[in-house]
Amino acid sequence: MVDTSIHLLDRGRVYADRGYVVDGYSMGTAAARTVDHEIGEFVVWSAVVDHPDVTVLWDTGSHPDAGAGYWPEPLYAAFEHVDAADHELASDLDAAGFDLADIDAVVMSHLHLDHAGGLAAFAGTGTPVYVHEEELKFAYYSAKTTEGSIAYLASDFDHDLDWKIVHRDRHTFAPDFELIHLPGHTPGVLGARIGLPDETVVVVGDECYVDANYADEVPLGPGLLWSEPHWFDSLQLVKEEVRRTDGAVDVLYGHDLDQFASFEGGWNR
Repeated sequence: MVDTSIHLLDRGRVYADRGYVVDGYSMGTAAARTVDHEIGEFVVWSAVVDHPDVTVLWDTGSHPDAGAGYWPEPLYAAFEHVDAADHELASDLDAAGFDLADIDAVVMSHLHLDHAGGLAAFAGTGTPVYVHEEELKFAYYSAKTTEGSIAYLASDFDHDLDWKIVHRDRHTFAPDFELIHLPGHTPGVLGARIGLPDETVVVVGDECYVDANYADEVPLGPGLLWSEPHWFDSLQLVKEEVRRTDGAVDVLYGHDLDQFASFEGGWNR
């Protein structure tokens, strides 16, 4: 294993109905036709992967003006990023001991607005931004037409960016740092397998918002799934990655606050 460390950046809190995140979480029955809906607290995070060959920013979080009209009102009403204004990318990097200038490359797990909101910081810089080809296509299709998903904003990613396109299902990014295509939540979600000195971290991101998606294999709610069959296949791929890993392995979810807190800022050395 190479001498790599992962530093998690806390990018704030989103409040949303748990039914969006875990399919069937709140369901009525003939005996109880109305149900109480539970609003959950979820984390938005980015990460700095400090590899000997390259310092990588994983995702860029929400735009600071998400709650000030930047996000479409119906979407913000469903996924309320209450403290986005307190989590400007440069400030959160600084709190973790990094500067924007330290970032050699950006990897976008996908281009939804809670992940791509800080990409403008890299416009015109020449910093390579890695994204899966299916994600970039679907993001522009969604943002530039009335089709697709409302969770993409052209103003997040339609900049002078040095796009590096990831094709197929696997991409060796650096020694012991492999990108893995995990379609389901969107067509082009990227995860990763990152070898650390004492363990392996499998980043699954929004393939699994929370532990119930992984441990119980309960899919995301319908509003968060581009394709449930693809999602299930991706989940089995992830579990095979874990099974074939010798030694300690952690699986990093997309928005699970309890899990995020348990890592205490990441796998830092």
